[in-house]
Amino acid sequence: MPDSRTPDPLNLPIPGREGEEVELLRTYPANTKRLSSRTRERIRAVDVLYEADARSLPVLEVLAQRRLRTATQTPLPERSAALVRVAAEHADQIDEQLETHSRDWPLTRMPAVDRALLRLGAGEILFDAPAEDVGPIIGEYASIARELSTEDSPRFVNALLQRLADLRGLLG
Repeated sequence: MPDSRTPDPLNLPIPGREGEEVELLRTYPANTKRLSSRTRERIRAVDVLYEADARSLPVLEVLAQRRLRTATQTPLPERSAALVRVAAEHADQIDEQLETHSRDWPLTRMPAVDRALLRLGAGEILFDAPAEDVGPIIGEYASIARELSTEDSPRFVNALLQRLADLRGLLG
């Protein structure tokens, strides 16, 4: 009888039912070549929020680390850092709005990538972007979700950010 934990064709490790840790052998980066430079800047900002969440560190501490040294060949763009600072500055308000308007999906239940995307997107929509830019911004975050997260994430990210954008005047 074959082991139900045999690796998939990409040779990715599969965790067992008991939740034991798996060793990460390699990563498969998202194909970002067809994305605009602005979208790539947002992805880099999402990386910072995701890392802070995963390591349970303050966002601005991780940002400072990424500004000193980076895992990629290129330094963290200033626009990425600015988006991270907006999300960090308004973190409590952003989380409150996401919890309130996500309809039965508490932040702790969301995939970590979606949490980072939504926090960054909500920060940009509610506290940084002019009203006329909100639609394209939401579309970019849905595109990023399509590249980085689950099959259902683009719709979820799009719907929740659109709900916040619709309420933007009332919330601010």
